[in-house]
Amino acid sequence: MHKAIGIGIAAALLAGFANATEPVTDADVVATMKASFRERGIAKMDRLEQSDLQKQCSTWSGKQLPPDVKASLEKAAMESIVYPADNDYLGDWKEGEKIAQSGRGFQFNDTEKTVAGGNCYACHELSKAEIAFGTIGPSLYNYGKLRGGPTESVLRYTWGRLWNSHAFAACNHMPRFGAAGILTEQQLKHVMALLLDPESPVNK
Repeated sequence: MHKAIGIGIAAALLAGFANATEPVTDADVVATMKASFRERGIAKMDRLEQSDLQKQCSTWSGKQLPPDVKASLEKAAMESIVYPADNDYLGDWKEGEKIAQSGRGFQFNDTEKTVAGGNCYACHELSKAEIAFGTIGPSLYNYGKLRGGPTESVLRYTWGRLWNSHAFAACNHMPRFGAAGILTEQQLKHVMALLLDPESPVNK
């Protein structure tokens, strides 16, 4: 997430090249972006470097992914998923709610010790008690209840989605919470509990 180049920013930069007489290349865009940013606090220039997945998704932005590219990206993302070694997927849903509410982490005014949050409500509805939530992603209200509880298949699927959602839908907008090192394994367990524990407000 924190290394991704925003589509809106890229579009704005391309608009700036609209009157150029020579064709605009990807290198032109990258050079302009690098010239437009400066390091501040923990926000370093390496955030402008894209992973192979991000490069592919940028290349095909606004277009339909070819089946072979889609399959290749999803396969690589699936192989990146690291499941809990202790086979214990569920933490404390109350801690998971705190993570879902928090948008802290990786900002220039944070420090290396700042505990990152998931900012889940920015894209999803999770609880009926929350009156402000985003709609970029689907509603997750009653997530566990609708799936029949934390069965082995549901646990592995949900963990995989949180770790690297591109394994299931290449070039989607969900952050790669595990693969990108945004949340720790223990934090992911707490978010898993928020989604699947029957006592969680998600399932009430």
